[in-house]
Amino acid sequence: MITRRSLLAGGATLGLTAALGASPARAAARRAPLSDPFTLGVASGEPTHDGVVLWTRLAVDPIAPDGLGGMPSRPVPVEWQIAADEGFRRVVRRGTAIARPEAAHSVHVELDHLAPGAEYFYRFRAAGQISPAGRTLTAPAPGTRSRPLNLSFTSCADYQTGWFTAYRRMAEDEPDLIAFLGDYIYEYGDYKYPVRDQAGGECFDLAGYRLRHAQHKADPESQLAHAIAPWAVVWDDHDIENAWAGDVPEQPDPNFLKRRAAAFQAYYENMPLRRAQRPNGSALRLHRSLRWGSVANLHLLDTRQYRDLYACGGKTGTIGADCAERLEPNRTILGAEQEAWLDRELRDSRATWDLLGQQVFLMEMDWTVGEGKGYSNDGWDGYVASRNRLAAAIDRYRRNAVVLTGDVHSHWAGEVKLDHQRPDSKSVAVELVTTSVTSAGNGADEYPDTRALLAENPHVKFFNGRRGYVRARITPQEMKVDFRSLSRVTEPYAPAYTSGSFVVEPGAPRLNPA
Repeated sequence: MITRRSLLAGGATLGLTAALGASPARAAARRAPLSDPFTLGVASGEPTHDGVVLWTRLAVDPIAPDGLGGMPSRPVPVEWQIAADEGFRRVVRRGTAIARPEAAHSVHVELDHLAPGAEYFYRFRAAGQISPAGRTLTAPAPGTRSRPLNLSFTSCADYQTGWFTAYRRMAEDEPDLIAFLGDYIYEYGDYKYPVRDQAGGECFDLAGYRLRHAQHKADPESQLAHAIAPWAVVWDDHDIENAWAGDVPEQPDPNFLKRRAAAFQAYYENMPLRRAQRPNGSALRLHRSLRWGSVANLHLLDTRQYRDLYACGGKTGTIGADCAERLEPNRTILGAEQEAWLDRELRDSRATWDLLGQQVFLMEMDWTVGEGKGYSNDGWDGYVASRNRLAAAIDRYRRNAVVLTGDVHSHWAGEVKLDHQRPDSKSVAVELVTTSVTSAGNGADEYPDTRALLAENPHVKFFNGRRGYVRARITPQEMKVDFRSLSRVTEPYAPAYTSGSFVVEPGAPRLNPA
């Protein structure tokens, strides 16, 4: 029997081959035996009130240089089961999918007609082997307010800079949903002094991106987090290339759109996404909304693909001086279509909470201590009009908005103003910024300029510079938030501790100490 305890112990492979029954797919698998094809584990994602996506990708050699996982160049039948109990005695659906070489032998099973607000367990079989089991959940039925959402979120997992212990600690909380807010991989080549050695050099083509994703998925802590709960994902820059903006790369590259198409293809292959997110060359619509009954809507944003170029002459999003360009009224970080979509989502929302899962700092942040101002034009400070339009929509529709942000490799929490150019304007939303899984190394609870930065940005209430994640328990009455930090990632299995706790109440976009 697979239990939550066995999942948290690192996953287990069932030996219940007979339970899946005989089939033509099983016979085909016997004709062409493979060693264990489930080295990348299993995952689920995109829960609705009656469905979920089940994912796996077959690979007998995760770090094969061609990115194809050592798999044969032929389709492989993959059987799947989903059950209402951990022992798979009550299987509610089963079927067969085909893992094709042109999709790196990945499988995306989109299920519907499941029970709302239910816990399920799933597994796959291929080539005579049975996968580890995963746990997943469907969202509550529309209109349901009685079931809380236990959400965990994090970002920025650089394989070379540390161990993925944060994934294990998230899994131990058994959340209902995990949101990953960008930089699931890093496209960089080898570092001079890595904590862990990664396979392959810098990612430029489809083989490189596939290989990088495979090494991340082969990590046991990553597999544990993917197996414990459904995921909702968005990318940031390093999933493709550092500091890309729309169609423009960080450095001149006439082949950038070809590189972006390869990154998009590998991203889809390796994430539990729906067919609606399947790429079309160098385009992929990633913005979408997930609904948890009437408790919360999670609006997942893309701040990379449609943004205008960096303001103030910046190309890499580094801290720079103020300039008039960042205030231009037509500048956008989301693009016109995504802005209009998000406005409609907020207008039509009937949930208590609207969560905005996105990549870069939204509230204003003066990063220069002392005289003068310094802003990151990589974040919404480089797109002030875009931020003001969003803040006005939140205010106009009277939404309880909480922004969930990644990117900056440290924990932050603060309040979003209706207009940050007028510091006395009211707060319209709370922003919770998660630290990284590993990026930037061990970090510190506080840095020499931390208190000065907080003093110069009074709407920012909290900072912690360790690695980790954020967990939140969301009910119609309140949102309880814990910032979870790890003392180290340069060695494995560090314990997690709560570095800060806050409560947010509906109708009051403020951070109250818990």
